[in-house]
Amino acid sequence: MAFEVVDGVMNLKLDMIATLALALLLLLLGYQIRKKVFFFEKFCIPAPVIGGLLFSILAFIFRQTNIIAFNMDTTFQSPFMIAFFTTVGLGGSFKLLKKGGILLVIYWALSALLSISQNIIGVLLAKLTGIHPILGVMAGATSLVGGHGAAASFGATAEQLGVTGASAVAVVAATFGLISGGLIGGPIAKYLIEKNNLKPVTEKFQVQSFEEAAERDVVSEITAKSFLSHLAVITVCMTLGTIVGTWFTNVTDFALPGYVSAMFIAVIFRNINDNVKLYNFDYHVVDLIGDVSLGIFLSMALMTLKIWELAGLAIPLLIILICQVIFIIIYTIFICFRLLGRDFDAAAMCAGMAGHGLGATPNAMANMGAVTEKFGPAPRAMLIVPLVGAFLVDLIHIPNIIWFINFFK
Repeated sequence: MAFEVVDGVMNLKLDMIATLALALLLLLLGYQIRKKVFFFEKFCIPAPVIGGLLFSILAFIFRQTNIIAFNMDTTFQSPFMIAFFTTVGLGGSFKLLKKGGILLVIYWALSALLSISQNIIGVLLAKLTGIHPILGVMAGATSLVGGHGAAASFGATAEQLGVTGASAVAVVAATFGLISGGLIGGPIAKYLIEKNNLKPVTEKFQVQSFEEAAERDVVSEITAKSFLSHLAVITVCMTLGTIVGTWFTNVTDFALPGYVSAMFIAVIFRNINDNVKLYNFDYHVVDLIGDVSLGIFLSMALMTLKIWELAGLAIPLLIILICQVIFIIIYTIFICFRLLGRDFDAAAMCAGMAGHGLGATPNAMANMGAVTEKFGPAPRAMLIVPLVGAFLVDLIHIPNIIWFINFFK
């Protein structure tokens, strides 16, 4: 850590350890703020978003007033990002597909179509408002279906391709989507339920089968050995994914970030392991590593956000995001509800799609939780939505984003 004066402004340089320490402190601060502020808790705003954005806003103010500027070494950001996406891949068991039946396939297809539509809308409106088409992708499926994790990851990739402000646009869009998804999901379901006089289906349907299908062998205690062995599997997948991603990019000249290839390597390993049992996973440990990695990665990505790059993009970004919200309302009511069966579970799934289609899976679950608390149980929706929103949609969503970025780079 060192101080120096550049153009009359004090600069604080943080090395990689100091930067990591700051990210951790901001992450913990985010948890404390979310616990005390009802708004953040209600709309499931992630703790690293709260802490990281708070710091980036303060850094922006300090920079604009020539008080101090921060220069941080984000060396650790990439490894934590890759680790998070690898844990997502390890959660992708294809055995879960058969538990949801044809309704899961329909919901999955609708989620994929939503992802593609959001990118088309983003690109078209970006061109109409005179900004780079990739910024439209950042305000499309990248940040909305993808959430803050994909926003920060693909935002960095877009900036490496020379698209200034991509990270800031993506993160702001993800935050806007998270709040919007929490606001519109319940009213959509309420409208559909009351308009069609829908009632919960009383047939037996065990939601617990989701956990059973995941075949989670729960370890009673997380030990140093179990943690390290899981970390070894994750880092091997990370390494292989980085190698494959680099090779693919060199051969095809098609930008494939290492974290994406690492996720798909993890998916392949998970499904091979489901059949031949090479390793006995405790998915609570995998989730723990994923949560920690995501928290640190997001906190670091957001605290280094260059908010000043949004200055000329605010109005185009707002236009794109408002149109995205209007589109998903029309899409869920007039298309998704009908194709999902026009019943009570279909209405609940529409609330879920508004949640993870604009924000994240926790948003979707919160939306459906509010609906079922008021109107009654929707067991199929509670099985299908988290399964698709948490992983399956990524199988189409991520290649979709990569294609759009490469096409318009």
